[in-house]
Amino acid sequence: MDDAGHAGGGGDDRATARAADPIAADLIAAIHEHRVLPGMKLSEDEVGDIYGAGRTVVRQALRALAHEGLVTIERNRGAFVAKPSVREAREVFEARALLEPTMARVAAGRCGHTDLARLERHIADEHAALAAGAQGRALMLSGHFHVEIACISGQVTIEAFIRQLVARSALVIALYWRRQTAMCEKHAHHALVDAMRCQDGAAAEELMKGHLVDLLSLLDLREGPVGPVSLRDALAAPPASPAR
Repeated sequence: MDDAGHAGGGGDDRATARAADPIAADLIAAIHEHRVLPGMKLSEDEVGDIYGAGRTVVRQALRALAHEGLVTIERNRGAFVAKPSVREAREVFEARALLEPTMARVAAGRCGHTDLARLERHIADEHAALAAGAQGRALMLSGHFHVEIACISGQVTIEAFIRQLVARSALVIALYWRRQTAMCEKHAHHALVDAMRCQDGAAAEELMKGHLVDLLSLLDLREGPVGPVSLRDALAAPPASPAR
């Protein structure tokens, strides 16, 4: 779809960003929920047609996804959902294993009643999604639970890294999960919340270490094909079940 006009200053840039943000947010959710899969082409024309947006807006949205590490933009080929290799998959979880246990320790020392309530609501939403059969949404919430802990830690730089690593993890799980339990085990998040309720940093650190080891063990880190599907069909489909 062609743009009606052309960018012409700060006001136009802001308008473009406002129009691009909901498109980017919807695509990010679709990737986290495994409706849009690694390797899928995100054609500017198709994205624009689906969302009723011009190319300038679509490009802004795709650049936002590229900044998050969810999309790669290839010269003369276009944008594709990122497809981490086995090596990259291992690196993602190695990085999480380095950062998240210490982050959990710090978060436990800072966790207050409001923070606990937010974490408990998050777990409740995750369980409600599972009960409704919305496995993709449950998977997205499971990953975002880790981002919530990063927020509580107050370590802004680490939080930014965790957000990107959790986003990459969604791609890794889409490619390499072995079974539904590649989502965080139900008891793991409850145990972390219990440690934070007691402000037991050492326990939170050890629980997070074990949790990440368990997650990695549930992945089959061998290269595997991802079946082709159109972007329009993917966005129209309900969130996918992680069962293989």
